[in-house]
Amino acid sequence: MLTRFAPAPTGWLHLGHVLNAEYVWGSGARVLLRIEDHDRDRSRPEYEAGIYQDLEWLGYRPDIIAGRQSDRDDVYREAIEILRAQGLVYACDCTRSEIGSGGAPAAARAATHAGDDEATPKPLRGGVGPYELRYSGRCRNRGLPLVDGYGWRVRTDPGVERFIDERLGPQEQDPLRQCGDFLVRDRRGNWTYQFAVTVDDWRQEIDLVVRGVDLLPSTGRQIRLARLLGRERPPAFLHHPLIMKSPHQKLSKSDRDTGVRDLRARGWTREQVRAAVQSGAQR
Repeated sequence: MLTRFAPAPTGWLHLGHVLNAEYVWGSGARVLLRIEDHDRDRSRPEYEAGIYQDLEWLGYRPDIIAGRQSDRDDVYREAIEILRAQGLVYACDCTRSEIGSGGAPAAARAATHAGDDEATPKPLRGGVGPYELRYSGRCRNRGLPLVDGYGWRVRTDPGVERFIDERLGPQEQDPLRQCGDFLVRDRRGNWTYQFAVTVDDWRQEIDLVVRGVDLLPSTGRQIRLARLLGRERPPAFLHHPLIMKSPHQKLSKSDRDTGVRDLRARGWTREQVRAAVQSGAQR
């Protein structure tokens, strides 16, 4: 089995990354290290260097180093051509604010599903994820040119994707109901997270995706997209709990008191850091 650890070099590693690394390296699979720098505006060379330094200090050693997403533009363009040949890609000039003002479903504005304990974020079993914008399909048939300056979207048909999460059990998601036709390339020419990770997991032959439960709602659309690209069998997925800053907010790169570099400077050992993530993870 081959899994991957895929941090974004948009900040220093923090305890949330360490928790993910514990699950990734603890899976028993070989580990591929991929730098997900599709966000070119916020990615920094110093953060990328810090990822390698912190992983070495923590004792997480990958079996394969796959490099950066920014070096794989030709791979993503080949994948787009597969979708274009099926008539699935179209250009869109809608902004995020226009989509938001268009009125997302009420469920998309709710922090939790009815009946859930609001103090404890729950894994979602399909439906619309919390605060997720749903695209109406306004530009589907407008015939805008598929060129730079426009967003590129993939036509998404109705239908439920069913999969078994290795930790959470059976799941069902309808990508059209969740988010509508999703963006694969933004108007500035950046490949989106949904598209880049799906293509990379396919081309790099990832068998197991281990990630936080906050990304569970992305799974159905990534399975759908991989199938459209020609992947015969999707990877297995395991979504683990998170370390929470508050009942409704996970840790982020701005939380310096949980950054690996800051903890090292304060005298923490690697054993203390790794033990802290296990005690702090939300079950």
